[in-house]
Amino acid sequence: MSECVMEEEERAESTVSSCVSMKSDWSKEDPLNFGIGPQGSPLKMDEDRAESTVPSCVSLKSDRSIECSSSPFRYGWLSETVCFHWRFLLSQGEKKRRTELQTADLNNSVSQGGELQEVIEGHKMSLKRRCEHVTEGTNEAGSGTLLKIYTELYITEGQSEEVDTQHEVRQLERTSKKNIQDTPIKCQDIFKVLSEQQRHIRVVLTNGVAGVGKTFSVQKFSLDWAEGLENQDISLVLPLSCRELNLIRDEQHSLLSLLHVFHPTLQKIRAEDLTVWKLLFIFDGLDESRFSLGFNKHQVISDVTQVSSVDVLLVNLIQGNLLPSALIWITSRPAAAHQIPPSCVDRITEVRGFTDSQKEEYFRRRFSDEDLSKRIISHIKASRSLHIMCLIPVFCWITAIVLEDMMTRDQRGELPKTLTDLYSHFLRVQIKRKKQKYGGKQRPEELTEADKELLLKLGRLAFEHLEKGNIMFYSEDLERCGLDVSEVSVYSGVCTEIFKRESVIFQKSVYCFVHLSVQEFLAAVYMFHLYTRKDTAL
Repeated sequence: MSECVMEEEERAESTVSSCVSMKSDWSKEDPLNFGIGPQGSPLKMDEDRAESTVPSCVSLKSDRSIECSSSPFRYGWLSETVCFHWRFLLSQGEKKRRTELQTADLNNSVSQGGELQEVIEGHKMSLKRRCEHVTEGTNEAGSGTLLKIYTELYITEGQSEEVDTQHEVRQLERTSKKNIQDTPIKCQDIFKVLSEQQRHIRVVLTNGVAGVGKTFSVQKFSLDWAEGLENQDISLVLPLSCRELNLIRDEQHSLLSLLHVFHPTLQKIRAEDLTVWKLLFIFDGLDESRFSLGFNKHQVISDVTQVSSVDVLLVNLIQGNLLPSALIWITSRPAAAHQIPPSCVDRITEVRGFTDSQKEEYFRRRFSDEDLSKRIISHIKASRSLHIMCLIPVFCWITAIVLEDMMTRDQRGELPKTLTDLYSHFLRVQIKRKKQKYGGKQRPEELTEADKELLLKLGRLAFEHLEKGNIMFYSEDLERCGLDVSEVSVYSGVCTEIFKRESVIFQKSVYCFVHLSVQEFLAAVYMFHLYTRKDTAL
């Protein structure tokens, strides 16, 4: 009997159990034929090993544990051959399995990464559509001129804890007299550290009177990011208008669902994405919000999927309990800025409106007739009130409408020099435009009883909500003042730019006067009517 056969018989008679494991995944898939055994019969390794009494410490679960010196076949030429084949086959199987797993993980990662990149690109396209077509006075397509002149921002020394109770016209007057020593800053740089002494800038508060250019600054920042021009280290810029947040102030949301609602292009964004990406939340128009921010007593939230009220979510975001690495930008009129504790703000900026040179640039851009623009600029410089108010871009637009109308037709009266005169003419211009648009037998310049009734209803709306501190209105607010919401298109025509309707989420609408000063003027008209109980002399 050959030495090889004797070795097999000895192993068959062994009564000691073997620790050789055949449970490996790789050894199960394809049974291996190791050749021909003694007498020409195939080697039956499983049966031989089951009967073996020789202990073995070979584990087939790892190629590292296979040592030929401890193989059960160590007594003959078969031991080295089998050991070599086992090691080679197992190592190849291990490499194949690892490669398959890595390829699957990579494909999954690439697929997921590509999908998320598509979401981001879709979000950028959505922001571009929102920001590129914003027009003066109204958001209706094709009405108005795109305002391309953006006002400068200034970093201020700090925020006064006292609420500025002065009228905003007085605040503008004070601003116009300032010897500006604060540091000017570009809109796209508001989160950048400008000196070694400064710490990380996380929360920025931007102040400015109504209509001075806060929202335009937000739109410029968003547009520059969406077009790939600035701040590309930020993964997502997420504007959330407070006037739109008002619409869900009584609802419960998580931060994740809130983003899905206001930015439908982000439906595929997951909770884990928000925690690892660099995000910028922009809360535009804090003064327009109808919810109070309770920084002292509120529910602490740190999970983007936890449901709560909108005001609680905002407080936790600002304080850093929720997404502590996210950047926050808040814009507000000075009267409402005190809602944010100074301890929560890293940088305060201010929008101060047009400079004198920007005012002139605005009118030169608006009118192709150079002589007309020169006459308008000359008249504004001659009126102290108009010159101060033209710090506000929207007021420049109102002034341009009135003076163009008066200077391009036979004008017998004196050009307006006061705000009251200017707004009286502005109302007449809008009413005339409505009659030209919808037709009618009366002369466009005539103010009918129906016109007066409508203006008084708008005046009541303006007056009652000024008392409440509201500059935004909703359908129920209009109805209380006798304004028929179903005829809003007509109201839009009557007050094409005095009173505008903005389409927002859920197909709901929010309304506002084109500027706070217009709301104040109509409120004054209504008060005068109540005082005299006679038709106002518009």
